[in-house]
Amino acid sequence: MRAHISRQHIGPSLRLRIVAAVVLVMLLAFGYQGVYASPASESGSYNATAGQVKSSLRYVFPVQPAKNATFGRYHHDYPATDIFCPIGSLFVAPTSGVVDYVTIVDKWNPKTDDPAVRGGLSVAIIGDDSVRYYGSHLSAVTPRIVPGVRVIGGQTLGKTGRSGDARYVSPHLHFGISHPTTPDDWKTRRGEVSPYKYLRVWRAGTQLGPVLP
Repeated sequence: MRAHISRQHIGPSLRLRIVAAVVLVMLLAFGYQGVYASPASESGSYNATAGQVKSSLRYVFPVQPAKNATFGRYHHDYPATDIFCPIGSLFVAPTSGVVDYVTIVDKWNPKTDDPAVRGGLSVAIIGDDSVRYYGSHLSAVTPRIVPGVRVIGGQTLGKTGRSGDARYVSPHLHFGISHPTTPDDWKTRRGEVSPYKYLRVWRAGTQLGPVLP
């Protein structure tokens, strides 16, 4: 004999569980994409939207070819890294962003040694991760690289050299990471966070976004 269960015998709690099970089966059958909230991490910032999670930004080593570059763990009196490389190596955008600051004239004079112009020819961008990346002592700035221009990671910003106060030392790219500030804030622009560990992983092809204080 078959058991017969009428609607009157199904309680509200059981009815809700049945409805929930049916909905779950339908979602699995049609491929559900939900709203994901992933916390910010060292791998980059995530913006969750319905049905899509924005992946971390792409980071690249700022001097190309990277195999010809050397750098150390320590800088002198503030956080930054000098990346030693042959003159004419490419300085590329470490990640996608917008050009923030450009200097195309070397105004440094050793007699006055104005720290605001020690970088010589230089370019800074504000990355899509809200971090400022600065490279100086260039021998040339790529044409059409001007404030407000959007760039992508790996795009050439200029060529390395010995401009500014690097004219008396081995050629290198001074590389700084900092908060975005006004273009005339050279103390912040030159570097707030040591780039060393980021440069190491970027050269190895690993993605790791800078963490600012």
